[in-house]
Amino acid sequence: MKPTVLPFFHKDSCTWSYVAFDPASKQAVIIDPVLDYDPKSGNTSLENAIEVRDAVQAHGLNVRWILETHAHADHLSSGHWLREQFAGAKLSIGEGICKVQKTFRTVFNLGEHFPVDGTQFDHLHKDGDRFMLGEIDVQVIATPGHTNDSVSYLIGDALFVGDTMFMPDGGTARCDFPGGDAHVLYQSIHRLFALPDATRVFVCHDYAPGGREYLFETSIGAEKAANIHVGSSRAEDDFVAMREARDKTLAMPVLILPSVQVNIRAGQLPEPEGNGVRYLKLPVDLFPGVPK
Repeated sequence: MKPTVLPFFHKDSCTWSYVAFDPASKQAVIIDPVLDYDPKSGNTSLENAIEVRDAVQAHGLNVRWILETHAHADHLSSGHWLREQFAGAKLSIGEGICKVQKTFRTVFNLGEHFPVDGTQFDHLHKDGDRFMLGEIDVQVIATPGHTNDSVSYLIGDALFVGDTMFMPDGGTARCDFPGGDAHVLYQSIHRLFALPDATRVFVCHDYAPGGREYLFETSIGAEKAANIHVGSSRAEDDFVAMREARDKTLAMPVLILPSVQVNIRAGQLPEPEGNGVRYLKLPVDLFPGVPK
């Protein structure tokens, strides 16, 4: 079965979000939506989310799920706002979010009152979960390694991989965040490589290496053959050595501090304080020794 896929690009964070739907029933999912955030002013806005909402309405779709591939560290999620726009839609993420929440509750000193059981989301997906999108089967594939909660969604012949893999010339996700593990990422990617070569692959980010145009779709066959980090039957130990050496040279994402705080809350901003203003925490020297 072949879903129709609508891509949406957020240039500030180089993020691809998607609406995927069954053309027969018009049942749809939204994957990895973005909330616009200006780090200079702290202002949020809804341009990207409104574009997604308007496309859903223009196509006459019934949104069943808003699917997060993981708690992103490079953009804020608009999943909470979009859930409010579509009656009956459920917001979900992989069950590994509980480990991520527990880690970052400590990092950001959020207090014991902050839940670390994933209850901010409507549903936590387990590896192997399946559900129907109209007439199209959806399978959840746990793909940790970049983060503990990373999952990929196989919707018919279309695979949405989050940050696990990029376009072949972009390689693979970093593994130096809390809970990351290059060995685990390699094994996760090879689970995906067991899918048919013709499986369409939709990435969450593209950074247009070499100045080429921004791209969002590849295939399992193309990734197996040409992914610069893990393709061409690269051995696990070689991949891990490359990944760990490369990760030591990478700066932290610009929006990691606000993103993680919001995304472990399922895209909700912190509650307003006594003066009516919402605040995010800015820890100092959280990543000592990391390249600036």
